[in-house]
Amino acid sequence: MVTLSDNAQTHFRRLIEQQGIDGLGVRIQAVYAGTPKADCRLEFCEASDLSGDEWAVDCTGFTLYVDAASVPYLDSAEIDYQANATGGQLSVRAPKLKGIEPGADASLVERVRYLIDSEINPQIAAHGGRVALEEITADGIVMLRFGGGCHGCGMADVTLKQGIERTLRSRLPEIREIRDATDHASGHNPYYRGHEGKTAVR
Repeated sequence: MVTLSDNAQTHFRRLIEQQGIDGLGVRIQAVYAGTPKADCRLEFCEASDLSGDEWAVDCTGFTLYVDAASVPYLDSAEIDYQANATGGQLSVRAPKLKGIEPGADASLVERVRYLIDSEINPQIAAHGGRVALEEITADGIVMLRFGGGCHGCGMADVTLKQGIERTLRSRLPEIREIRDATDHASGHNPYYRGHEGKTAVR
């Protein structure tokens, strides 16, 4: 679990006291977890800000709340604070934050999901899109589901064939085909609409 050095606890406790809010805690969350862009977000939080499924770490004078979805990526994380001439430097060392690439003995599902999270989704995030693994059939067909700006986008087929399929098949030759399992007609906020609102895959 996450550990805080004595210096880090003193630093947070001092900041919390300056806020003058009873019961104020600190929440930590992994953003873009499992990808090369992964980072940590630290923020003050009150009880009303919590969803209820956070992991609580008791510290001296306050509680650190770990976002539930971030727990696997923040396992063994260490938070420290070192004073210096300009004030001080807070550091977070989280060895699992960017994920660990599955080995050759990992299942095809694990390896596909890792590539989606670490390479594909960061690329299409610029268009507000994302893709998730729906299924891998016994004969090597990968079914994907688009979301966000890619759901209903008129360029989804181009993204699938020229981007995602090329990436996955070059890295995982056992994949025979990539298919789109998305109902694009139900997309509410596509990045690009095709002619008369229809997408290129319908």
